[in-house]
Amino acid sequence: MPKMQQELFLPILSNLEKLFESKKDYDVIIKAGDDDDQKEIYAHSNILSCQSDYFDTAFSSNWAEKIDGKYVFNKPNISPHIFEIIIRYLYCGQLDLNVNNGPDISKLLVATGELGLDTLGEYIQEFLIKQNDPIGILEVAFQHENFTTLRGYGLEAICQDPYILFGTDKILSLPAQILESLLKRDDLVLDEIEVWNNLIRWAHAQQPTVNKDPSEWTKDELTLMERTLLRFIPLIRFHDITSEEYYDKVVPYDDLLPKKLKNEILKFYLVPHAKQIGSLPSRIAVNTIDSVLINSKHLALFAGWIDKKDTSLKINPYEFNLIFRASRDGNTAAAFHNKCNNKGATIIVIKIKGTNKIVGGYNPLDWEGSGIFKDTQDSFVYIFNDYRDINRGKIGRVTDASHALICNHQWGPIFGYNYDIAMYPDSQNNKWYSKPNSYPNINIPGSFEIDDYEAFQVVKK
Repeated sequence: MPKMQQELFLPILSNLEKLFESKKDYDVIIKAGDDDDQKEIYAHSNILSCQSDYFDTAFSSNWAEKIDGKYVFNKPNISPHIFEIIIRYLYCGQLDLNVNNGPDISKLLVATGELGLDTLGEYIQEFLIKQNDPIGILEVAFQHENFTTLRGYGLEAICQDPYILFGTDKILSLPAQILESLLKRDDLVLDEIEVWNNLIRWAHAQQPTVNKDPSEWTKDELTLMERTLLRFIPLIRFHDITSEEYYDKVVPYDDLLPKKLKNEILKFYLVPHAKQIGSLPSRIAVNTIDSVLINSKHLALFAGWIDKKDTSLKINPYEFNLIFRASRDGNTAAAFHNKCNNKGATIIVIKIKGTNKIVGGYNPLDWEGSGIFKDTQDSFVYIFNDYRDINRGKIGRVTDASHALICNHQWGPIFGYNYDIAMYPDSQNNKWYSKPNSYPNINIPGSFEIDDYEAFQVVKK
């Protein structure tokens, strides 16, 4: 703002502040706080009604109590300190949001909601967001339905970095409404089994008298836990929990699940083409990749294999960009090379027809070449006997590095000297082949047809 304008309005604001402090000709008495903390604050109805719809309504509708010609407001739920901050702001626009006074700021925000000071409320919400305390922000935001900016930020921040809450003791005292809002989100970046484990921890914290061993529950304890978890169970995406995880972590609490849900889960694990349980989709965190075959859990595991850690990485250092899909781009060698040559490192993903098996391999180099072998010690082949369970993935790292890859424009992707996982389509019957030679035998079928296959460019972030 130009300095000349500041020189004009600052004296006016200063005079209004002096009016507030002098209490001259006041006609409003606000009894803020209660018991020993109560204090009378004096103000002027004309100023308050101009600055606040709440006060304007109060004065014009005559619902405010009047004693000896003065309006009297009783506000026991707003402390005198907070009310003085608000009144001073209404007089002269001054507001000191000291970062060391977090509780005061929270109370101030709640008070702005009650008094209908939306502009001030938005300003305080933006201030709190800059302090980067998502859990504290959510606890404040859920105190009033109008704090939408704050609520949206807090939920999104925790969904993107859930370990600041989940897995810590902070979740044990989390209000049910906030937990429910988080579990409803599709963008919660957390393995579903961890969502379940944290939910159980939370439930036990709400019912500390219930036995920690569910096999020892009495009928009353079971009923109590059912009531505690009733609204949360439908929010769990059980189709993103593996059968092993389900057996180890969910089955002990099996009695909490409705019969219909248990039947759907059983069908999912036993019927090959059952893909979902309930109406909720996989969380975006589990399916952010452009693929019809795999999800981001596979990517985290691929990243670990690429870095030779043989385990999933919590933070994925690679981008996996889809550059070829047979059903979209054409199931031919020419189509594959047209999309994949000179693109650097790639990982190939193939789904075997009529099964849940996925096979593939990693090429750290490229697919350009005319009938040549390529030498690398970093390639590997792999198989998932059930693509829905990444814990069942097997990897075979190259043992004959000088014959790790075959590149030929007439063939699709091929790994190994004797076609270890001969991923080239037979021109007559569209079959693929595998005969271990340059890689260990990880039980990839000797020949198979496919539903589809994809190639992803692997780029270091």
